[in-house]
Amino acid sequence: MSLPSGADFLPPWPLRSGHIQTMLSSSGVRRQLLPRRAQRVREGAQDVLIDVGGGDRLSGKFTPQHTGAPSRGLAVLFHGWEGSVDSTYVLQTGSRLLEDGWDIFRLNFRDHGDSYGLNEALFHSCRIDEVVIALREIARLYPQRPMALAGFSLGGNFALRAAMLAGSQGLPLSYVLAVCPIIDPGEGLFSLEEQAPWIYQAYFMNKWRRSLRLKQKAFPSREYFELTELKQSLRELTRSLVLRHTDFESLEAYLEGYSVAGDRLMDLKIPATILTSRDDPVIPVDAFEQLRLPPQVELDIATYGGHCGFIRDFSMTSFTDDYIAARFAAVANAHT
Repeated sequence: MSLPSGADFLPPWPLRSGHIQTMLSSSGVRRQLLPRRAQRVREGAQDVLIDVGGGDRLSGKFTPQHTGAPSRGLAVLFHGWEGSVDSTYVLQTGSRLLEDGWDIFRLNFRDHGDSYGLNEALFHSCRIDEVVIALREIARLYPQRPMALAGFSLGGNFALRAAMLAGSQGLPLSYVLAVCPIIDPGEGLFSLEEQAPWIYQAYFMNKWRRSLRLKQKAFPSREYFELTELKQSLRELTRSLVLRHTDFESLEAYLEGYSVAGDRLMDLKIPATILTSRDDPVIPVDAFEQLRLPPQVELDIATYGGHCGFIRDFSMTSFTDDYIAARFAAVANAHT
């Protein structure tokens, strides 16, 4: 079976701008224009709390497939930074896989979605251990196999790191797919500050500051930040919170802590695909081109697509839905 590739994605001229693709990907306009079927994964979704140890919990939603045929497997979806289980791209991908007969689990990272009050400690991107524990528990609760994982942006980074730990942590992952994952966090942070148009940093900073305020409201007796710190730049606010809330001695050590750059993915033992685009204004393509990868990891760099966009046309549907569905189907077929 021939699988779609990034080279197949050729949107009409008005949508070939990486900036337009990126801005539309999470916009309210896109959500309004999407067909109703793109949110079908919400219907019948069950709220789930996952115990990840130490009294901490992560939240998620499980939607069983209802095609009348046996389940094709369990598809787990990870959102990006400041996204949630209800982000447009997560709903659209989940709904597409649901139609194909997959059971769907959408996981919220700590302090994402409406989960600010679940755990006192603050989210940071090096919390891979609790995500792996959550995946193990999800696999136990929902034993449908194969188990395939797809993540977007920071969620793609988490997905790749979880896959690298799968063997040592008893995680029954069969396949992982990362869309526009963060590769080198240090370079990505610099890109947002120095190279990307100001609107991207403003967008992420507004969402992050809102989240931090909601976290503070959920635990009013805990001081997470000083008000003056919220006025800092992306880099300096990150530095302040890293030094205050983690065991890392510097911002640079923290960023290195969740990097998958260079040859780090050589430890990845299960089949995987990384899809990105050359016109991604958030994560520079150079980091992808410098990766050293084992034979079972596919790197697919499309010409167009922006950051987690890949919007096909003015229906606002995404090429990534068919892309992910085709690769997940190949995994399911190989499993039978």
